[in-house]
Amino acid sequence: MSKIKTPHVFTSESVGKGHPDKLCDQVSDAVLDACLERDPCSRVACETMAGYNLVVNVGEITCRDFEKIDTEAIARKTVRDIGYDHPELRFCHDSFEYLSRIHGQSPDISQGVDEGDGLCKEQGAGDQGMMFGYATVETPEMLPVPIAFSHRLLERFETLRKTNAIDYLRPDAKAQVSVRYEGGRPRRITSVVVSHQTGHVSQQRIEKDVIDVIRQELDPSGLLDGDTDYYVNPTGSFILGGPFADAGLTGRKIIVDTYGGVGSHGGGAFSGKDPSKVDRSAAYYARYAAKNIVAAGLADKCEIQVAYAIGVAKPLSINIDTYGTGRVDELAIQSVLEDGDLFDFRPAAIIDQLALLNPVGWNYEETAAYGHFGRERFAWEKTDKADLLKQIFRKTEAA
Repeated sequence: MSKIKTPHVFTSESVGKGHPDKLCDQVSDAVLDACLERDPCSRVACETMAGYNLVVNVGEITCRDFEKIDTEAIARKTVRDIGYDHPELRFCHDSFEYLSRIHGQSPDISQGVDEGDGLCKEQGAGDQGMMFGYATVETPEMLPVPIAFSHRLLERFETLRKTNAIDYLRPDAKAQVSVRYEGGRPRRITSVVVSHQTGHVSQQRIEKDVIDVIRQELDPSGLLDGDTDYYVNPTGSFILGGPFADAGLTGRKIIVDTYGGVGSHGGGAFSGKDPSKVDRSAAYYARYAAKNIVAAGLADKCEIQVAYAIGVAKPLSINIDTYGTGRVDELAIQSVLEDGDLFDFRPAAIIDQLALLNPVGWNYEETAAYGHFGRERFAWEKTDKADLLKQIFRKTEAA
């Protein structure tokens, strides 16, 4: 298994709600939310494209009374709420052209996923593939420092933009944090990059304001020091942004959505997919299991891989890697994962345990910016099985 690396610098990035790709993710998930609200057994695979004065929806949706769902109104509201609400931005909620080419789900897929007469009687996985979940003790969110801090910065800038505390900020933004690790632990932040769309303001003012916010947000970590480098709008100007400046597509920020490049990724995107698609639901559940393992103190880091065949409920494989930080035998943890008593990786069981068809206190659109992991309100972020894991391994040690 993997061991702790020698000293190195690792970098992750996040992107803001107004980034063209993230805008598309949010539109796709807003459509999903509308479908599940009308019909909890909906099958949704909704893709969004955004470009100069254009938003397009394509994909497969099977939903009761889908004709009553106004996908154009959903797209315009989502774009407006993100902040593209003024013609000056050259992409505005009330003026872009909208096209939809959505159709019903292929019967070749549905026959393998559904059991019986009702759509809710799900049996098999919605696709083949492998998914990964990861957790670490590095931050309270149990995420790696570089991605957790990148998200935190952009969430802070969004608050400052929407409250008009920094009145020249515009919706498109990126942040990137580089961290030096020694002995497997984060020791210092070597650099921070923030590229934020703005109005016509001097570069000097932007640099001062942005660096002040970075220091306020990250100083409490103790990882900033006098040698940390700051790069703010490095080209010297970032005025034209969003879909006017660059096209966007659903599913192009899968590393931002997960762990910032730490660990592995199965390649499947999340947004716009209902939970019968294991790309989404199994990745959430693998994170849930990994987080509980770390919360139980069984390891400082944990990655879980799970693999499926389309139409087959039982996973083909479950694999665990604690990167040399485990306090108990990895094979023993894997055995607990595989027996299905504590963690059941069958798609229908995942959907039921995490209430993925009837979200309580969250919706899918919320997941589509600042990462799908690390926010306690999401069902897969609970650590409600950590105590049970502790008990299992106490009994194992006692025996």
